[in-house]
Parts: sequence; C-alpha cells; structure tokens
Amino acid sequence: MGKEKFHINIVVIGHVDSGKSTTTGHLIYKLGGIDKRVIERFEKEAAEMNKRSFKYAWVLDKLKAERERGITIDIALWKFETTKYYCTVIDAPGTSQADCAVLIIDSTTGGFEAGISKDGQTREHALLAFTLGVKQMICCCNKMDATTPKYSKARYDEIVKEVSSYLKKVGYNPDKIPFVPISGFEGDNMIERSTNLDW
Repeated sequence: MGKEKFHINIVVIGHVDSGKSTTTGHLIYKLGGIDKRVIERFEKEAAEMNKRSFKYAWVLDKLKAERERGITIDIALWKFETTKYYCTVIDAPGTSQADCAVLIIDSTTGGFEAGISKDGQTREHALLAFTLGVKQMICCCNKMDATTPKYSKARYDEIVKEVSSYLKKVGYNPDKIPFVPISGFEGDNMIERSTNLDW
C-alpha cells in the first residue's frame, strides 16, 4: 500500500481582478481536475459573451450572476491531489482559515499599485491571513504576460521588493515566502518552468 497523503487547505487571496479565479481554474485544469471538453465549452461560452479571458475563471465561478458580472460572489471549493498531498483549494472573495495562502498579485501597471495601496486588498488579505493564523504563504506575481515589456524581470523585482517589505511589517518572514512570476491565463510557471520567465 502507498504512503498516506496529508491534506492541506489552500486559500487563494488577492486584490479584485488580480486573477485569482483564472489562476486557480487553470491550475486545476493543468492538474487534471477538470476535463478538456468542459474548458472548451467554457471557452466557447466566454467568447459568445465577449469575455474570452474568463474561460478558466468559470471553472470556479459556477453561478450565472458571477459569469455575467465577472466577479466571484461565493466561496468555491475544489479538490485535487499531488504525489504528496490531497489539496482543497478555497477560492474566496475574502480570506478564510487555511493551512497555506496563495497571494495572487496583479503585476500590471496600475493593477499592482491599486492592490498594494493603503486601501488595497493585497495588503488587507495578507494582513487577514496572518491574523487568522495562516503562517505559510506563496506569492504569485500574476499577469506577467501583460507587463510592459511582457514578462518584465524589472517589474517582478520591483513587486517582490515592495510586497516583501509589507509582509515583514505584517509579521511574516519574507525570506521564507517564495515569490513566483506567473501568467494564470497563459499558464506560464504554473506547473513547469516557462521559457518566458527563465531569467
């Protein structure tokens, strides 16, 4: 009999429109948690509604109102497994109890600045996660395919520096928090290292 796997709960947090649902939906698809035909159906429906970029988000956004408005209203739970763990992903409009948080950061010009601003949800969600006892975090610098220039290392470095500084103020040790440059929509660096981000 194989080795027993641990179960971990992962909460996906971040500023509005940072790509939480898209990234999570694409990850679940890449890990085999959803059939290719379902993604193809979502892609067709999204194109008909002129919302092409929503095909992966719709893996999680099941309610019709969410699709039409392009936001996550309810908490979505999805399960998948790796070679070591059974995982439950919690895609939440806010924050809830979890073993680990994945902070999705919008790396685009304006998007990052809005999230990290004094009233931004990037800051708020990181603080809430720490306050609620979520001590492990992974920071995903998302939308690297939409930075200027595309896949900009300078932009990534700028974001890592600023977010690390804030996380330290909150109480996290930034040296223990991995930062990963990704594109939740294109799939860069989500499962395998991307040549677009091989700097």
